[in-house]
Amino acid sequence: MSSTGENADPLATLGSLPGVAKSVESVRKAVDRVYGHRIMRRRSNEITSEAALRGARGSAALSGADWALEEVRRRTDFSGDDEARVVGAALRLTAEAGQLLSIWRQSPLRVLARLHLVAAADKGDEVGRPRQDGEPVDEPLIELPLPDAAEVAGRLDGLSQLIIAGSSAPALVTAAVVHGELLALRPFVSHNGLVARAAERIVLVGSGLDPKSVCPAEVGQAEQGRAAYLAAFEGYVSGTPEGMETWIAHCGKAVELGARESTAVCEALQRGAA
Repeated sequence: MSSTGENADPLATLGSLPGVAKSVESVRKAVDRVYGHRIMRRRSNEITSEAALRGARGSAALSGADWALEEVRRRTDFSGDDEARVVGAALRLTAEAGQLLSIWRQSPLRVLARLHLVAAADKGDEVGRPRQDGEPVDEPLIELPLPDAAEVAGRLDGLSQLIIAGSSAPALVTAAVVHGELLALRPFVSHNGLVARAAERIVLVGSGLDPKSVCPAEVGQAEQGRAAYLAAFEGYVSGTPEGMETWIAHCGKAVELGARESTAVCEALQRGAA
């Protein structure tokens, strides 16, 4: 995080900001609504599977592959072109994220390396490790200057220590900071946006806020659009309290929209069962 200061728990400091507290409360209400739906008690596995598919579609859309949901559902081969490979990477990451929850709190850097390996689906030397100076980065959505390898290593270590130490901050705050920091650093040679959003999902699920992974923030990020995503991200990069509030609120709205999407899926299933 770009401005942690000397506070032993900078995430908790962010969580105490008035605008952040409002976002946290709004997210909690949205999550509670979908978890309280009668269909969730009987068919939660179906909701989780559908949320994973829709979340992967949303994340891919932000990375430039804005496919219709039914095309993502129908397609079996994702090797044809650049967009197809992005969608395939997003689907693999969504599936992999749920397998890494137990490792995240002990070794977040190991998890990030694994996420990149899964996304890249490549055996190249640059895959599954932070980039080195001089290596190009394929991340067209984020046009900010790239931090050098030494800064990437230092800030990744700092982020890792924050996660391992734990925080009293709400899960939304931690998830938003993980997401924002990975976007800012772009630590890998490719797929940084996809990895950042998968890491956010891991935090939201592993924290207990969304244990069944039915509130896909990626859906909400895509629904708000790339322009809004980038504008909010500028707030994160600024490191100011106001900027951080803007970014966290944007991430919170994304979770709310993801919860709304799954609530609609529950309603559709309920009508079908009537």
